[in-house]
Amino acid sequence: MSTLGHFALFLALVCSAWAATAAWLSTISKGRGLQRSAERGVVAACGLVALAVFTLEYGFVTNDFSLDAVYHYSSVSQPLPYKIGALWGGQAGSLLLWAFLLSCMSSIVVFTNRNKNRAMMPWVVHVLAIVMTFFLVLNNFIASPFETGPLRADGVGLNPQLKNYWMMIHPPTLYLGYVGFTIPFAFGIAALVTRRTGDIWFRTTRRWTIFSWFFLGIGILMGSFWAYIELGWGGYWAWDPVENASLMPWLTGTAFLHSVILQEK
Repeated sequence: MSTLGHFALFLALVCSAWAATAAWLSTISKGRGLQRSAERGVVAACGLVALAVFTLEYGFVTNDFSLDAVYHYSSVSQPLPYKIGALWGGQAGSLLLWAFLLSCMSSIVVFTNRNKNRAMMPWVVHVLAIVMTFFLVLNNFIASPFETGPLRADGVGLNPQLKNYWMMIHPPTLYLGYVGFTIPFAFGIAALVTRRTGDIWFRTTRRWTIFSWFFLGIGILMGSFWAYIELGWGGYWAWDPVENASLMPWLTGTAFLHSVILQEK
């Protein structure tokens, strides 16, 4: 299964890199063929990353301790929900989840804008594909979730502090917020490059902005409550660097949301 996962992630990297390149070339040649090819590259990368996620989850569920990620973050006695949630229990799996959510959102953007915003879409796809390529480079060469070791009878298991029901919902919720802001960012860059700085780009991304802002806010609240009941820091907000690092994007997103609403009016 590790070979399949490695192969899927590498092909996803190739597809996203091609999408970034083809989208940029289409801005020069103005060719619709390159634009469509770039968009198909994004969708193909999404499918391949989904295959990698399924492969890793299969390793967790079936106790494949030859995978280092499964060995370090799961065990035979670990309940099934925590085996599933162990996907984002480590750095490599978290980066994979990030790439998966980003590729899914990028594919949705491609699908919903297939007949509109055509002047901006090459740059939107270019920016999204560059960000996706960055995370896939990390997953392929820096923190691969499919590194293997000797065959082991049992694993270490999750950190006891992570064996909490919030582990199942807090990280994905937070990531939905983080990743979602990539969409308005991509449209903002596209609007600047194409000099279409009217209200079209933020009308297009209004729902994405609200979606991302909402889930990031809910994720922060979940995380602060989880830290309170699990670590006993003595309060719901201890100004820990991790908490502050998540609060700053939310405050920036709040300012952005208010600014575009005022600009639209």
